[in-house]
Amino acid sequence: MTARFTVLASGSSGNVTLLQVNGFGLLIDCGLHPRFLSARLAAVGASWDKVHAAILTHTHGDHWKDLTLAQLRSQRIPVYAHPAQLDHLNAVAPSFGSLHSASLTRTYTDDEAIDLAPGLTCRPVRVSHDSDPTFAFRLDYHDGEADGPAWAIGYASDLGCASEELVEAFAGVDVLAVEYNHDEKMERNSPRPAFLVQRVLGDTGHLSNRQAADLTRAVAARSGPAFPTHLVQLHLSKDCNHPWLAEAAGRGALADLNPAAVVITARQDVPARSVQLVRHPDSARRTEPRPHAAPIPRLTAAAPKPELQPSLPGFDPV
Repeated sequence: MTARFTVLASGSSGNVTLLQVNGFGLLIDCGLHPRFLSARLAAVGASWDKVHAAILTHTHGDHWKDLTLAQLRSQRIPVYAHPAQLDHLNAVAPSFGSLHSASLTRTYTDDEAIDLAPGLTCRPVRVSHDSDPTFAFRLDYHDGEADGPAWAIGYASDLGCASEELVEAFAGVDVLAVEYNHDEKMERNSPRPAFLVQRVLGDTGHLSNRQAADLTRAVAARSGPAFPTHLVQLHLSKDCNHPWLAEAAGRGALADLNPAAVVITARQDVPARSVQLVRHPDSARRTEPRPHAAPIPRLTAAAPKPELQPSLPGFDPV
């Protein structure tokens, strides 16, 4: 079994991640122009021929590009999305019609696992963000050698606050990929308009370093021994964060639980270091997610809910 996880770009100018499993390639979001995405794929030894599916977290414009949808159509690559996301793309993306007419759209629903490739499943988990709906994903790979997954990934790129449901969903993952968007002090003292600061800091905005560290700590505490092995920090603000601040917050969160975990801070302009995925020595003792019969309260206090935005207005918000 060969597998690797690589963030190709992460930030307000475009988001794409590549997961490769036994020759199957999955793009999580497609928020780069196809020319730039081609270059990022080549930089990690991949190509469009190595991509076999794409899945969307939400429909803000830094997570998909119309020309990239057209590229997916030309490559016969199916796109997975929530039905409400497909409705939005149908209304705003000129390339969506040909993608859909070619039978290249697929749907997922809240908290129901889908099979993406042999052994690879994805469980969407709805999160709080002002593009409704927005999802995090838990990806599991079963190699048939033992009970439970050989490895697992938790991926949450955009959310204003975490929840117990998300912690449970990410319990026992090997790779925890989570938004570390901003430093709260830098955000509050920035020259940004007050409404934008309020949006970012709100419960449907973006996670601060402190909030992301709390989520990291909660997932690690809920997990089995030596999980996660890697923390990948996503969606850093170019104006209101510094990589060293995010990294320090992440390392601090893991210090008492798994100080040996590798911390990777993804960037906008170059691919991040790839994570090689192998069966964890303690995979038999992995803590797996448990279903919930009722909604789970937030880990942070609720703030007034702003108007939901299916796509961002014409500014660089994060």
